[in-house]
Amino acid sequence: MDDPVAAAVDSALCQGRVVRVPTGTLVRVVDTELVIPCNVSDYDGPSEQNFDWTFSSSGNVFVELASTWEVGFSAQLYRERLQRGEILLRRTANDAVELHMRNVQPSDQGYYKCSTPSTDATVQGNYEDTVQVKVLADALHVSSSPQPSPALSLREAEPFELRCAASSTSQLHTHLSVLWEVHRGAARRSILALTHESRLRPGPGYEQRYHSGDVRLDTVGSDVYRLSVSRAVSADQGLYRCVVSEWIGEQGAWQEIQEKGVDVATVVIQPTVLRTVVARNVSAPEGKELDLSCNITTDRTDDIRPEVTWYFSRTPDSTLPGLHVLARMDRDSLVHGSPHIALSHTDARSYHLLLRDVSKENAGYYFCHVALWAPRHNRSWHKVAEAMSAPTGVDVTWLEPDYQVYLNASKLPEFSDDPTELECHVVAAKRPEANIRFTVSWYYKRSRRSDDEVTSELLAVMNGDWTLRYGERSKQRAEDGELIFSKAPVDTFRFRIQRTTEEDRGNYYCVVSAWSKQRNDSWVKSKDVLSKPVTVFWASEDSVLVVKARQPKPFFAAGSTFEMTCKVSSKNIKSPRYSVLITAEKPVGDLLSPNETKHIISLDQEAVVKLENWTDASRADGVVLEKVQEDEFRYRMYQTQVSDAGLYRCLVTAWSPGPVFNVSVHSATPSVIRGDRIKLFCIITLEGAALDPDDMAFDVSWFAVHSFGLDKAPVFLASLDRKGIVNTAQQDWKSDLSLERVGVLEFLLQVHGSEEQDFGNYYCSVTPWVRSSTGSWQKEAELHSKPVFITVKMDVLNAFKYPLLIGVGLSTIIGLLSCLIGYCSSHWCCKKEVRETRRERRRLMSMEMD
Repeated sequence: MDDPVAAAVDSALCQGRVVRVPTGTLVRVVDTELVIPCNVSDYDGPSEQNFDWTFSSSGNVFVELASTWEVGFSAQLYRERLQRGEILLRRTANDAVELHMRNVQPSDQGYYKCSTPSTDATVQGNYEDTVQVKVLADALHVSSSPQPSPALSLREAEPFELRCAASSTSQLHTHLSVLWEVHRGAARRSILALTHESRLRPGPGYEQRYHSGDVRLDTVGSDVYRLSVSRAVSADQGLYRCVVSEWIGEQGAWQEIQEKGVDVATVVIQPTVLRTVVARNVSAPEGKELDLSCNITTDRTDDIRPEVTWYFSRTPDSTLPGLHVLARMDRDSLVHGSPHIALSHTDARSYHLLLRDVSKENAGYYFCHVALWAPRHNRSWHKVAEAMSAPTGVDVTWLEPDYQVYLNASKLPEFSDDPTELECHVVAAKRPEANIRFTVSWYYKRSRRSDDEVTSELLAVMNGDWTLRYGERSKQRAEDGELIFSKAPVDTFRFRIQRTTEEDRGNYYCVVSAWSKQRNDSWVKSKDVLSKPVTVFWASEDSVLVVKARQPKPFFAAGSTFEMTCKVSSKNIKSPRYSVLITAEKPVGDLLSPNETKHIISLDQEAVVKLENWTDASRADGVVLEKVQEDEFRYRMYQTQVSDAGLYRCLVTAWSPGPVFNVSVHSATPSVIRGDRIKLFCIITLEGAALDPDDMAFDVSWFAVHSFGLDKAPVFLASLDRKGIVNTAQQDWKSDLSLERVGVLEFLLQVHGSEEQDFGNYYCSVTPWVRSSTGSWQKEAELHSKPVFITVKMDVLNAFKYPLLIGVGLSTIIGLLSCLIGYCSSHWCCKKEVRETRRERRRLMSMEMD
């Protein structure tokens, strides 16, 4: 590149296609593999570029070696090696290829040219490139020093060292690199390497041990390389191999020309024997102490230090990640525990765990974990062994609460859509402690005629913190207000189905759980008692409606009164209401034509009378239909005529009653502190026929009577109409009101920043709207809930905090001022009085002298 003309030509060639191979001279050793990459830059030709390789021993005459395109390109000298696979071309990209030559021989030394055949109209770059290859004789010798041993047995924390000898008799100036590695099965890990640039490089995972001096690599003499490990660990076990590479520098770059390895020794690390033993099953009375002992057995007698940790679990599985740490004593004998738990070291191989005031929550399984630590030469510590004891079951004996559970039905359905209400009672409860509470779980089991086993389905379960969780069967219906779970005072729980369906028929039972309060204010279940089941069932028979018409007078004359009574009876119809239609069947005159039926008069289920096809205006009041009893109707026709002759019938339709709405107010905090928020729920319940939520709407208004009784006029607070528009009354105090719909049948009123004048009786007024089958909305009667009384208390501490602080501050300032004034007054007065006394004494003394 010192020739300026050649430099200009190379610069011009770089403007187009350029074929590149490695620069400089490639050096290889006999019987090793030669790899020469070749690539083309700025290539925009076919999908894959063709490459031709040629060889020349002197650099003048080149012989065809291999081609990616032409099959018979190679000379006869290389065809046999190509067939054996010793020479092959490996394409790495569309514009790149590698020449591989295995078992390189001295005859392979020379020049290798990579070229691409030109298919361009004009030459635009360099289409070939050449690299020189030198082949050296094998002058590298690697051996174990001394000879490889079959096995080197060690114990953890013991030192060991391994040696290998490496030298090269090459005439060229080469450098050696040494790598120590360990093999464990198919896995191989690099430990420490001395590079060809005389730099030490630790392998992955050995950096800390190298920097601490635990793992070292040094030379002994001129050709022996020693690996030293000051303290062996269990991970050091395996087959140790010494790998030596020979490097040569060419034009400022390093080439690895060959690599050899030798197995030095197999290191076997004998594990440390460590066993921990704890007494198996222990029983402790509640409120007393629990003492567990962990005994350690080991074969180590050197300077080791144990670390003891006690674990607790609800299950005997020690592999669970949720083990709870109770106490720990580190290798410096420092105890980490809690006020209720103590860990003591009684002798060299025994550690005691002491739990004070045990409770039901301490029942479970205990584990003792021991780790042995050995010191390193740099004052750090290494874990040589660890062991976990078998689980020790601890049973805490205590007096369980004694109680019984009875389930009765306060309301059973007779028809579909009737409500069902069950009450679960806790009776004869003998509580040994005051910190016991009861919760309930409700279950359902479908009734079947066969003997197939039916599993119970969970409807709802109440935890120890009074939170209620629904089962998959009842979750959606409970959120829609169809299922109601509540708790009454005196240990009674209620379950109500607003509209009982055919799918709800079956057996129901409750499970009452007793919970005990622990020291950390948590609740632990101690006992479950099941009730006997209650069966909810009714006969699902077809509805039957029977109508009998009777004529008191079998004959009558024209001009007289015709009377007919209709007697109705029904079966399997819940609270029916009837509508009646009177029809008359008359002949039309043609004997071949059917008779004509006319609708005369009707009476609907609301007792509204309507003339149907009675067209005689002069006799508009001549027909009467009336209800004489709940199930009996009477039809009269006055001033009968000959044309009224015919067959008269009663058509009766039975109607079930519509939905019945109820409203109530609930507050979880009927007593609040001034400034807190008042939350009031207006809850609507539905009985009777089931309604889709989209077919119901409500106008809700809230009122308050700010007195202890109901002697004052109610004050309007806020309203929410059926379209969702909120109207809030103007208040003369600081508290704000908000009204929102939180459920299909629940409305929430909140008083923010309550004041003292917010006390009183609160109630809500609800006007239901129901959409009929024709799509029109019908307004139901307005409902009023019973009031709930809310008290607002004053926070005495916050109310008097600032006045007290101001009073104490002023008192302190006034006291200090009084002390200062008193001090100044006494100081000046006393000083004046002393001076006068002294002058008098002087005068007296002068008089005596005279």
